[in-house]
Amino acid sequence: MAKKTKKRKEIKRKLLHKYRLVILNESTFEEKISFKLSRLNVFVSGTLCIIGLIGLTTLLIAFTPLREYIPGYSSTKLKRQATELTYKTDSLVRTLNYTNKYLENIRMVLKGDIANNQVNRDSLFEQFKLDPSSVDLTPIKEDSVLRAEVALEDKYNLFEQGTDKTDYILFPPISGVLSQKHDGQSKHFGVDVVAPKDTPVKAVANGVVIFSEWTADTGYVIIMEHKDGLLSVYKHNGSLNKRQGEVVRAGEIIASVGSTGELTTGPHLHFELWNNGTPVNPMDFIDFK
Repeated sequence: MAKKTKKRKEIKRKLLHKYRLVILNESTFEEKISFKLSRLNVFVSGTLCIIGLIGLTTLLIAFTPLREYIPGYSSTKLKRQATELTYKTDSLVRTLNYTNKYLENIRMVLKGDIANNQVNRDSLFEQFKLDPSSVDLTPIKEDSVLRAEVALEDKYNLFEQGTDKTDYILFPPISGVLSQKHDGQSKHFGVDVVAPKDTPVKAVANGVVIFSEWTADTGYVIIMEHKDGLLSVYKHNGSLNKRQGEVVRAGEIIASVGSTGELTTGPHLHFELWNNGTPVNPMDFIDFK
């Protein structure tokens, strides 16, 4: 027990023992500065200095741009840019998917393909067909008025009657002789109109050009999108006057008659009408004479 007490006193004496740190002039040995120190003072002072340096370094890293130069820390600006790019990438992916679907529909129009798995509307109507014997077929006054109204409708009106009927009239793209009519069985979904080369081809209605390019089979092709899901297609043109994205008015010249593409036999216009993805007979709506 006495040894332990003596050892503790010895340690305490060493810690508290005073030392004098003196700075002298080397030439004259004049005392300039002197400090009284002990081991305990040196230890405490050193510990406080280390803690202070650690705290100062932490503050610099946390609240100043210096942290960007430390490996493992990323720039705030880079983080913000990465977040913005993530949102933009997600938006571009969705837009690309929609565009691919849209271009696939355009490809079907160009090639004249119709999916074999389309719903047969006649079979749907067959499922809900009513027995005529169970229905009172006696004409009523409203039915007679409706029949008279339908009979007076314009032959070349593609859409239902509206308040402004002039918006729905289709303008003849060219005047000429029909060399081949619409035939869905042979996948000839348009009409061929023979006309002299360089005859102006006009837009059938107000719309936007969604395709205006060269294709190997049908030469110079221009496709316009109109309201209510209507597409008009002009193939085998000699030249194109409108670019993709341009807004065109009805009757405005968009191309000229030619004989371009592998599937042509002479100067003519192959014209198609597609209503909500379904080809319709242009002769039902346009007089080409």
